[in-house]
Amino acid sequence: MRYYIIAGEASGDLHASNLIKELKQRDISAEFRCWGGDLMSAQGAHLVKHYRDLAFMGFTEVVMNLRTILKNIEICKQDILTNKPDVIILVDYPGFNLRIADFAKKRGFKVFYYISPQIWAWKQSRVHKIKKIVDKMFVILPFEKDFYGKFDYNVDFVGHPLLDAVSGQTLNSTDWKITTSKPVIALLPGSRKQEITTMLPIFLSIKKYYPNHQFVIAGAPSQTIEFYQTFINDNDVKIVYNQTYQLLQRSEAALVTSGTATLETALFGVPEVVCYKGGAISYLIARQLIKVKFISLVNLIMDKEIVKELIQSELNEKNLKAELDKLLEPASRKRLLADYAVLKEKLGGSGASAKAAELMLSYLQR
Repeated sequence: MRYYIIAGEASGDLHASNLIKELKQRDISAEFRCWGGDLMSAQGAHLVKHYRDLAFMGFTEVVMNLRTILKNIEICKQDILTNKPDVIILVDYPGFNLRIADFAKKRGFKVFYYISPQIWAWKQSRVHKIKKIVDKMFVILPFEKDFYGKFDYNVDFVGHPLLDAVSGQTLNSTDWKITTSKPVIALLPGSRKQEITTMLPIFLSIKKYYPNHQFVIAGAPSQTIEFYQTFINDNDVKIVYNQTYQLLQRSEAALVTSGTATLETALFGVPEVVCYKGGAISYLIARQLIKVKFISLVNLIMDKEIVKELIQSELNEKNLKAELDKLLEPASRKRLLADYAVLKEKLGGSGASAKAAELMLSYLQR
């Protein structure tokens, strides 16, 4: 069977690569063509375009790069028509993927969606369009099935694939390159150049208050070490690539840009401050449209603030230091770890990628 999979960022590349692995085990004739990243390519998928060429963040940034985005959409449409896959599997990335779903459905292609767009946060009216253009939706957050159910759309909850990715990690990895006797503070400033440029200087601004800690940056595969070094004023800040999980396993606390990394950090049991700062116009528009109380997946799943969120003007040196100080207190850490245990239970157990693969094949074979 021929699969065409589209992921537009690092987290999508991770989850799509695990899905490909599970599909290959169940379909020995499987062929994969994809838009994604190195992890999908490593699983044997033919990579049409890398996500580093697709990631644009915020309303104003999207408008500024609209010509490039529209060109990529046309390239994708033509590639689908040329290769005629048996099924198109879309992974999150709604601005791009919903356009492709609409196009593909009108031309008779089977369309699956793995990892729902966060339409419960904003643009809930998109549900009506999704019902028309997506044959099967596979969701990974426990509240999403009920959300779609309110619109009479039956979706499959498969559990969160991060549980599998995290459980498969071992602490004594030979890949780990950092040697330090100091406790580690992990810095996860995101994967896009725009967000790293905004977030990393703020993260590094508090380093001077913690001379007895080692600050380590989780480098995004799509960014060069030279890019990161433009923000580092001394040699005491370290950078690791492709070792985010090993970094979290060794960290006492973490400063994390809002996104999938907030959930990954929680699943490793690392106390964290969730941070976000975007362009002023983008933020004002988003604040008018977003319908949820929190920006981090951790708090959304728990339906309460268990990790501190510093957003926009609240994200500054003074507040960031104050919150990190709290995380380093034993009592705060104990309370947070208890909440993290509840979070894992809510996520539905392991085997998300396998469940998704089995369901997809069962639908395709009917």
